[in-house]
Amino acid sequence: MSIIGLIGSGHIGGTIARLAVGAGHEVVLSNRRGPDSLADLVAELGPKARAATPAEAAAAGDLVVVTVPLHAYKSVPVEELRGKVVIDTNNYYPQRDDTIAELEDESTTTSELLQAHLPESFVVKGFNNIYFKHIAELARPRGDGGRSVLAIAGDSEAAKLAVTDFLDSIGWDAYDVGPLAEGWRFQRDTPAYGLPYLSEKPQNGSLDVPGRQATADDFEPLLKAAKRYRDM
Repeated sequence: MSIIGLIGSGHIGGTIARLAVGAGHEVVLSNRRGPDSLADLVAELGPKARAATPAEAAAAGDLVVVTVPLHAYKSVPVEELRGKVVIDTNNYYPQRDDTIAELEDESTTTSELLQAHLPESFVVKGFNNIYFKHIAELARPRGDGGRSVLAIAGDSEAAKLAVTDFLDSIGWDAYDVGPLAEGWRFQRDTPAYGLPYLSEKPQNGSLDVPGRQATADDFEPLLKAAKRYRDM
């Protein structure tokens, strides 16, 4: 089993941590408010969890999940993540993150921004196109016919294999979309963003409805149907 470092321990990070501990991994949690703010979550997760600073979580993790608002991506530790596989859950929301010129003109993608910040790490995009409640709700054991896929993208085949193995351990199959540059196909406002996992039509834009299985066959046409903002 592995040690999973989490830089950011909110809805997505906390959910991943719960599944990871349930699968036998250890987790090292962190956030911008400091280890003391994570005492309740650590108590809930038990002896396989501890709280730390982001730099300590980065250094401790065999695999590290970065799940912070995109505007804070430059605060992610660099040296401690050298040579490591990093799962990036980021999405770009201009109303939260302010305008980022490279994303507005689509000369790059969110995960490529993080990869540029972490030039000696191996970034894999994942967990960005699913509502946090569905991450836990839809997890299924290996071999279960109701198992769902989670889209990933990355430039390193070895890193994607490591992420695939981790996803398998917590109840998910990976769907490889290709290199990081193809991550736009399941970013915000694309057909593959959130909707494949919804059992009913969302009300008022909310994804907080019961989840449903999403297979590779479900994803393939949605990924092909994605359009860049400039083409809309």
